Amino acid sequence: MTAQEGNLQAPTRHAVPWRAPEFYDETKLAAEMERVFDICHGCRRCVSLCTAFPRLFDLIDEGSTGEIDGVDKKRLGEVVDQCYLCDMCYVVKCPYVPPHSWNVDFPHLMLRAKAVKFRKGNVRFRDRLLSSTDAIGKLAAIPVVAQTVNAVNANSGARSLMQITLGIHRERKLPPYSPGKFRSRAKPAAAFEVRDGKQTPGKVALFSTCYINYNEPGIGHDLLAILAHNAIPAVLVQKEACCGMPKLELGDLEAVARLKEVNIPVLASLARAGYAILTAVPSCTLMFKQELPLLFPSEADVDAVARAMFDPFDYLVLRHRDGLLNTDFKQRLGRVSYHIPCHLRVQKMGQRTRELLQMIPGTTVNTVERCSGHDGTWGVKAEYYANSMKIGRPVFEQMGAKDPDYISSDCAIAGRHIQQGMGTTRAQRHHPLTLVRMAYGL
Repeated sequence: MTAQEGNLQAPTRHAVPWRAPEFYDETKLAAEMERVFDICHGCRRCVSLCTAFPRLFDLIDEGSTGEIDGVDKKRLGEVVDQCYLCDMCYVVKCPYVPPHSWNVDFPHLMLRAKAVKFRKGNVRFRDRLLSSTDAIGKLAAIPVVAQTVNAVNANSGARSLMQITLGIHRERKLPPYSPGKFRSRAKPAAAFEVRDGKQTPGKVALFSTCYINYNEPGIGHDLLAILAHNAIPAVLVQKEACCGMPKLELGDLEAVARLKEVNIPVLASLARAGYAILTAVPSCTLMFKQELPLLFPSEADVDAVARAMFDPFDYLVLRHRDGLLNTDFKQRLGRVSYHIPCHLRVQKMGQRTRELLQMIPGTTVNTVERCSGHDGTWGVKAEYYANSMKIGRPVFEQMGAKDPDYISSDCAIAGRHIQQGMGTTRAQRHHPLTLVRMAYGL
């Protein structure tokens, strides 16, 4: 089979052999980086996606030969540092992904480089801290402590000190910590008759995520209210830890494995009991649906969880197609500017959130399908803040173009980033789940 014929097949993804010793062989890693970078240099289709590709192409263009062999190998890490594993190059742009014989998987090559860097200990304390979402949340969300942390985060003097000592940019608006955790206050409704659809299980288990548990619990309560309004029984996952995405982005794959050992047994038992598992953070959903199965391809429990995992709007729209969604919306929303985050786009489910929002009478949706530039902890860091705002600039402009009443993103952090980038606006920022709850009049 020729390379061209192979590329006519549906794209596939190879498992990540992260436990093999050669995965961490720096000579082999450098050779693979040069091979893939040379292919990218000849294509340049991804130049507008992020800052990783422009950095690569600048290194090549400024090199002694104008080719990859003219680049100082020590500088290839600059490309890795600019990659925040959004996965868009693989899913949207690259024509050379498997089964093409060139076998280009740029995001997982960057993951390999990050893992090698982490294993060598070339990681700042700040990066270890920011990726420890559970540890920070458990402390920062304690009553009184939460108010103190929020006050410090809003103080310009304290933020300047944080930039000097930790490298967290002083101008980045940080999400607040809630003194009331979602998991301790959530009241799922489990007394309804279970109604299974053709495409959806009729009962839900909610994986709350670190962000909703510690930062914006209201999003989780909104989801529970929507499920109850639709007579969908719900339970909270009995025990959970961070999904592992922050540690994956750091390259700490052993930490990802430890978190998997906490989460997967509990989630697998729910999956096998017929529950749909929902998370309201796209990165968490993607972690369970894609990254863990590629890191642990031979584990049946991981596969069972991946098959049971749903984005909330994917689940709700499929319920509608099963004829089981309540559409008695009572409140119009007016003009909504809606942003689709990268980690939702790469799940390849279509624009489910937009589809549901457009069911609401008196609502028009301006959909923006472009990277906002924040990406988890990347846009918080002092050295990347300016790039995050540069990447997001077209999004900021498109989100404000039609004088919206609301701005919204499935990624709550992206929503905050967009609001900051837009500056003064009359539009209110709400998560899409909050908008749906408002439309129901709940």
